[in-house]
Amino acid sequence: MKYPIGIQTFRELIEEGYVYVDKTALVYRLVSEGKIYFLSRPRRFGKSLLVSTLESYYEGRKELFKGLEIVEAEKE
Repeated sequence: MKYPIGIQTFRELIEEGYVYVDKTALVYRLVSEGKIYFLSRPRRFGKSLLVSTLESYYEGRKELFKGLEIVEAEKE
């Protein structure tokens, strides 16, 4: 198991095979239900990784999301 210490890009996490806790169903809800969000979390709590995940999603990089919950959420 490779733990993503200091890794802040979704692409790198997935492509390099790091451990990733799949919260992409929540990302799908975020982009499909809301309008404006304020992300207030302490340092080192994944804000940059969330933004990187959103970036990959909006760029249409479907290959990165293969096998993750967001694929099933989009089908519904």
